[in-house]
Amino acid sequence: MIIRFIIVVDVIHLLPDSVANQIAAGEVIQRPASCLKELVENSLDAGATTVQVILYDAGRTMMQVVDDGKGMTETDARMAFERHATSKIRTADDLFSLHTMGFRGEALASICAVAQVELMTRREEDETGTRLVINGSQVEEQEPCSCAKGTSIKVKNLFFNVPARRRFLKTDATELRNILSEFYRIVLVNPQCHFVLTHQDELLTDLPSGSLKSRIEQVFGRGHQKQFTAGLVDIRCETELVNIYGYVGKPEIASKQAQQYFFVNNRFMRHPYFHKAVMTAYQGMLQADIQPPYFIYFDINPEAIDVNIHPTKTEIKFADEQSVWQILLATVREALGKFNIVPSLDFSDNSQLDIPVARIGASPVEQPQSTNNSGYNPFNQPSRYTPDWSGGGSGRDSSSVWSERRDRTESHVAGWQSLYQPLTEEKTTVAESTSAEHVALFGVDMSELTPLQVSQRFIALSVPEGLLLVDQHRAHVCVMFSKISLLLTDHRLPTQQLLFPEVVELTTDEMQVMQEAKNELEWFGFELSQFSPTAFSVDGVPALLGSENVTEVIRHILFSISDAGISAREQWRRHIALVLAGDVAIPAGRTMSVEEMKDLLGKLFAIPEHNYTPDGKRVMNILSNEAMMRMLQ
Repeated sequence: MIIRFIIVVDVIHLLPDSVANQIAAGEVIQRPASCLKELVENSLDAGATTVQVILYDAGRTMMQVVDDGKGMTETDARMAFERHATSKIRTADDLFSLHTMGFRGEALASICAVAQVELMTRREEDETGTRLVINGSQVEEQEPCSCAKGTSIKVKNLFFNVPARRRFLKTDATELRNILSEFYRIVLVNPQCHFVLTHQDELLTDLPSGSLKSRIEQVFGRGHQKQFTAGLVDIRCETELVNIYGYVGKPEIASKQAQQYFFVNNRFMRHPYFHKAVMTAYQGMLQADIQPPYFIYFDINPEAIDVNIHPTKTEIKFADEQSVWQILLATVREALGKFNIVPSLDFSDNSQLDIPVARIGASPVEQPQSTNNSGYNPFNQPSRYTPDWSGGGSGRDSSSVWSERRDRTESHVAGWQSLYQPLTEEKTTVAESTSAEHVALFGVDMSELTPLQVSQRFIALSVPEGLLLVDQHRAHVCVMFSKISLLLTDHRLPTQQLLFPEVVELTTDEMQVMQEAKNELEWFGFELSQFSPTAFSVDGVPALLGSENVTEVIRHILFSISDAGISAREQWRRHIALVLAGDVAIPAGRTMSVEEMKDLLGKLFAIPEHNYTPDGKRVMNILSNEAMMRMLQ
């Protein structure tokens, strides 16, 4: 028998520069927003005072950045597209004293590796400029040209030679939102520069040069009834380690979709540890799900930080994070105290009892272990009810709610009432089966239980195992979300016409989300029409919502969709339903009668998933008899 051995020897070889550049481009240029960031930062490093950005198809077809910076010579223009060619550092020691945005010399090489690039540049002292055309790292043309002082870079057909990467790009609306997000991070640290952004030949934003506060107002002031910066408090602190300045929001302008930015040495950064310092300064002033806006800038010795961690340069390591954390905390607290914003101690405040929760749209979180039975229901009688679409969130009495309902047309009311029947029958059936099951387990009689409201926020109920605590707002969110979800199975929600249409001013990125989600919002009962390039007119709202806080609800919905980063439209309805349920639910701080509490608990326990809200917040827990005994020993 003859045995043959076949040995395969791999030959090691160098990759061509074009292939190596495409591989490296995956780290630096992930989407059109990444390309925009690199090009605009290069313009700023060149000393530009005016930067114009022109987009088509959210940058995938064409992206052009035009600046009035110092320009380049013919030799520098050609050298700029070579990998690791840069004018910003010369030695390794320069990495620890960076004063520019770029420094690796990778951006332009990565861009031209995955796109078709045309460069036109001229220095002020030169009579003619240089035109350079590069197609997938291959130089096709280089010639003298006539052009204005500065540099113009046109990037066409991004990822044309990397079809897999191009296929994974999101819709134009999603990519444009990412571009705007990156654009805002740049303009907020360069108020001295004039920025213009156009898309599909339509002017999206024009930001003249000015002060930092005026730039914040230009970007985020639109959509607010009052001047946005009027709700900001100035912060400033100078130490040997770090200088901190910027603005933090007063508690009254805090919201669920607050703008929050950190910058270090004029570079945007993400830093959860420092975010915790800011939130600690606000302790006791805000509800658990409300966030304050802040725009905080750090000036620090470049040798005390390391920005060379990730190609995006948004992850920055500080040599002494703990000291900076303490300085930041003290600075924000001092600013809030200076304006008499810090509240006095209130021992009836239960805000610290909230449990940290996951954001809407985040991947499902692992729910913590609970000591109570997941299907526990202390009632032995079903809670028969009719759907209460007033929600209780507005604080109006029932007579005013019903007087509004009587104003609707009879045909509208008929269609409205037809939606109630399937919901009532199904819920009653669930309640009956659930209650009967738990009577057999616990033998609890509904008539013997009297709920007690605690701090106008919690419902306390004595059960055999101990003391059951229920968050009244979260309980009602579960109930309302279930109702809305059932109704949406076969019907769109009824609409309540507004006597006077409300015009909602939106920021540029909010407008992009609105145009994409308009059909889904109309399915929920909103009647919308575009009023201007930056505003929508709301002619009708979901009947369960009422006519109050329309602007805030719409902005919250748009933020929820945008923040979740959802690409599948079928998931949008869940997020919109959750926002509406949270807005109309009984708020913390509202007094409830015993009958109202019994009715709410009956509706809650009729829902199979009643331990947690749809976004992962715990609704109830049991303080066991043993735990209470230990507390008193």
